[in-house]
This record gives sequence, C-alpha cells and structure tokens, in this order.
Amino acid sequence: MTRFLYFIDSLSMWVGKSFGWLILVLTLGTSYEVFVRYLLRAPTTWAFDFSYITYGGLFLMAGAYTLSRNGHVRGDVIYRLWPPRVQAAIDLTLYIIFFLPAVLAWIYAGWQFAKMSIQFREVSIFSPAGVPVFPLKALIPLTGVFLLIQGFAEIARCILCLRQGSWPQRLHDVEELESAILHEQEYRREREAQSGGKGA
Repeated sequence: MTRFLYFIDSLSMWVGKSFGWLILVLTLGTSYEVFVRYLLRAPTTWAFDFSYITYGGLFLMAGAYTLSRNGHVRGDVIYRLWPPRVQAAIDLTLYIIFFLPAVLAWIYAGWQFAKMSIQFREVSIFSPAGVPVFPLKALIPLTGVFLLIQGFAEIARCILCLRQGSWPQRLHDVEELESAILHEQEYRREREAQSGGKGA
C-alpha cells in the first residue's frame, strides 16, 4: 500500500513541478512587457491574456501536488490536538461527504466547459491579439482528474491511520524553513546532551 501511495504522490509531484516552471515563463513574459511598455513605449497586446493564462495553468495544476503534501489551509487549531485516529475519521468523513462529490462535479462541469471551448477554438475577448484560451480551459477537467487520484490516496491514508493508529509516511520533497530550523535545533540539543554525557 505504501508503494501505491508513493506512486500517486510522485505523480502529483511530477505534475505540480512540471507546471511550476510556468512561474519562470510568467516572470520572463511580464518582464518583457514591462521593458517594451516603459522603455520602448510599445506595449504588447497579449500581456494581460498571457499573465492570467500562465498563472491560471500554474494555479490549477498545483492542486493535487499541494494535497499530496498536506499543504492546503485548514483550521487546525483544534484538529492538531486530536489523536491521529480522530483526525483520520474526521478527514475520511469530509473526503467522502464533500471532497469526492465536489471533484466529480468539477470534472463533469469542467469537461462540458472545456469541450465547448475547444470546439469553438475560443480566444480571449480582452485583447485584439486573439490569444487562444481553450488550452487553459482544457486543464480544468484534467485538474479534477489529478485531484481525484490524489484524493483516493488521501482516503487510503485515512483508512490506514484508522487501522494502525498513526499516519502513514508521506513522500516529502520540500520542507518548510521553520520545520528545518526546528529539526536543526533539536539535532544540536541532542548532540550537546551526548557530548555533555561523555564529558561527565
């Protein structure tokens, strides 16, 4: 089961990091627009469309990755005080009642929305450049599919936690700076305690 969870986490990580490169594309495109607008006095007609399409793609495709890292915002003031089995029971209930129906509705509605946009080869109405927006809209149902896959992994984690009494390990590739600092301080205290014990 752990290999299955890690595989789904890896898939979400690959998708999230691949689309994460859009932030570089967005930065370069925006920098170019600022350069030509203010220094050359020749603004582009596509800058606004480019920015919301690029950021929209990045935002959409980061959802499953964030879910795999347990990174979505939650009101955990009380949640973190509960034992793992209670947390898992609450999470499992919420995934079944809210998450699954919402994501399935997202996929269904997104598919209808994307299909219509692709059929018409929809372009932006915000600029005369006619920037295609149907590729962005095609990402909407795809986002739902990746969220659904990751959601099944999270449901499996809840079930494992209910059985074992502790949360199964996640595939981590990043660590918050605050966590890294706390781990380093803990490591130093342990080293000092060991060296103090040897000196005695």
